[in-house]
Amino acid sequence: MYLRALQGYEKAWGPDHTSTLDTVNNLGLLYADQGKLQEAEDMYLRALQGKEKAWGPDHTSTLDTVNNLGNLYADQGKLQEAEDMYLRALQGKEKAWGPDHTSTLSTVNNLGNLYKNQGKLQEAEDMYLRALQGKEKAWGPDHTSTLSTVNNLGLLYADQGKLQEAEDMYLRALQGYEKAWGPDHTSTLSTVNNLGLLYADQGKLQEAEDMYLRALQGKEKAWGPDHTSTLDTVNNLGLLYADQGKLQEAEDMYLRALQGYEKAWGPDHTSTLSTVNNLGLLYADQGKLQEAEDMYLRALQGKEKAWGPDHTSTLDTVNNLGLLYADQGKLQEAEDMYLRALQGYEKAWGPDHTSTLSTVNNLGLLYADQGKLQEAEDMYLRALQGKEKAWGPDHTSTLDTVNNLGLLYADQGKLQEAEDMYLRALQGYEKTTGPPNDIRYRRAINTAQNLGALLSVQGKAAEAKRLYERAYTSLQALLGPSHKDTQSLRNTLLNLNDTLSGTITPHQYTR
Repeated sequence: MYLRALQGYEKAWGPDHTSTLDTVNNLGLLYADQGKLQEAEDMYLRALQGKEKAWGPDHTSTLDTVNNLGNLYADQGKLQEAEDMYLRALQGKEKAWGPDHTSTLSTVNNLGNLYKNQGKLQEAEDMYLRALQGKEKAWGPDHTSTLSTVNNLGLLYADQGKLQEAEDMYLRALQGYEKAWGPDHTSTLSTVNNLGLLYADQGKLQEAEDMYLRALQGKEKAWGPDHTSTLDTVNNLGLLYADQGKLQEAEDMYLRALQGYEKAWGPDHTSTLSTVNNLGLLYADQGKLQEAEDMYLRALQGKEKAWGPDHTSTLDTVNNLGLLYADQGKLQEAEDMYLRALQGYEKAWGPDHTSTLSTVNNLGLLYADQGKLQEAEDMYLRALQGKEKAWGPDHTSTLDTVNNLGLLYADQGKLQEAEDMYLRALQGYEKTTGPPNDIRYRRAINTAQNLGALLSVQGKAAEAKRLYERAYTSLQALLGPSHKDTQSLRNTLLNLNDTLSGTITPHQYTR
């Protein structure tokens, strides 16, 4: 319809008439929605040039196109160009309409999105809260534009580790969207996807999968299987399946997402690179260390070019390279990566952010491997204190650090402290453990084995045997009776009476 209208306007009024230019701008919006970003940019630039000539640089219609260019540049990962457009649009709209006009507030909200993507979280929150207050006043609390900012605040709070505040925002947005537009509208589905992300962060993996599958089904119906928003949910399902230990399903999702992103946005777009990074994580989990390194280095090079060396997404890949180098026994290279990531996270998000704490925990693992036991303990205790504050005492990530402390205390010969840590971790994992593919299920098995090994060293054979039997039953359900890990534990059980001298080595869980 737009092309037909454009052809008619050009014939009737010429290429530079304002009605022609409005249609050109609308075509830009359409192409952007379709993921045709270069075609969208061509339309916006044509519209902008024409409007500046016809109406001047500060006319509100000109500023609308400036704002649209900001959105496009943000989608392309051109963050500085996006900021320039948004600030120009904001200044012009404040002058023309005032600070509380709805068009002004839309640009304020867009600036919040941009600052969030740049890792400027406080500036982002300031923009979102200004936009929310203004929209609630202008349109009311249940208007869809208000709900859009509510949803954005949820995303921001999740990035800040404020998970309860994030859930409150998402549920408010979801309830409002379902009422206004129905359960299958794209905005509803985007919020459903965001809830999936949040539940995954909280370790609620089944709830996360339910959200992702609902979002995926709806997006495929609304936009098609290859739309970039559909691919976002496909990528998220890959992350979830990896957490659940469904590695083949995870790889299928990642490869589908990667192929789609490369087709839509090219090999160096930030969404493409995020999926490349995720494939690196998966290959590392599968023991394909060279393939993992290839993915990480590709992702790192692209992210440094797109976002710079200190952006939080760049630092995520730096941290992942640290994990990989540790797995390869390249301990100095691993430490260099962790320290770079830690310094960057502390600068961007502060010392208590969950990403900062995860890197602190990783440094603890590394120092333990290097025999620097005091430094390892310092890292673990810092990570534990922060995670308890951010996520609570029973979150999976908190319990992982508790388990790591148990391993460390065992290495230090502090057997009672080690036992206390293992028991706390085991009770926490089992408290909310789901089916065998749940991440906490495997964590519980590992910790049960660690505790069994510790009890064996202490000569508590009967207690150790009970724990090993529980772990063996669980491993059979998870991996099958023929898997090497299951067979290894079976041999331990069969020979338990002959191995009470302490020759059983605690299994170290590192991821």
